[in-house]
Amino acid sequence: MKHSQVRHTIIETASDLFYKNGYNSTGINEIIAEAGIAKATLYNHFKSKEAICISYLQHKNDSFLESVKIYCESKPKGKQQLLALFNFLELFYKQPEFNGCWCIKTIAEIPQDNISIRTEIQKEKKTFIALIQELVIANTTLQSEKEIIVLTKQIYLLYESAVTESHLHKESWPIQAAKSLCNKILI
Repeated sequence: MKHSQVRHTIIETASDLFYKNGYNSTGINEIIAEAGIAKATLYNHFKSKEAICISYLQHKNDSFLESVKIYCESKPKGKQQLLALFNFLELFYKQPEFNGCWCIKTIAEIPQDNISIRTEIQKEKKTFIALIQELVIANTTLQSEKEIIVLTKQIYLLYESAVTESHLHKESWPIQAAKSLCNKILI
């Protein structure tokens, strides 16, 4: 297998295990066994479990951002593109492997002084906020930067709470409630 293919296999395997079982509950040996590689092969690609975690977070985030952007932009311009964030979440929630937000799950498991993983998660959340802001700019008549930022952050908080609460309650009503609130705040 090529170097890049092995690396991708490790990331895919770790992503599945970390998302399903959690970061702390997944050991290096489990990743090695599931990926069908030698320990030396894993360490040729990643210096540590933390480095694998950062790649996992980036992998999940890149896939998520691409999918949600394509989904939202496929809807009619205006309010529908913004509300599509919640339609996308509802589709994500209905997938059998739905296990909440990978960033929130990971941040809950790491020590407070783990700056590298915390920084990666903050970076990823900022890119999601930026995506929402692009949607706000493209689909509202707001002109003031302050109003755009306020609406963006409101939508972001509604989305994030809907992810967490739908995972907690194992029901979709938090997503529907967040979408309804979003609909009320949209101009």
